[in-house]
Amino acid sequence: MDNERLIRMANQIARNLAVRGEAAAAAATADHIRQFWDPRMRAALLAVDRAALSPIAAAAVTRLAAA
Repeated sequence: MDNERLIRMANQIARNLAVRGEAAAAAATADHIRQFWDPRMRAALLAVDRAALSPIAAAAVTRLAAA
């Protein structure tokens, strides 16, 4: 799967969860990615330039990287 598609998917998840507030949405986005994405997809997402991610998606990726 290409990086642009992973970025788009992560941003969509973050956008859908944004109504929870930024911190809660970042945590929920990270949890969703951790639970439902293939490990190869998660690894590829961790390697992308986070500037292409929305602030919520970038915070989620930071949480994933710290875990």
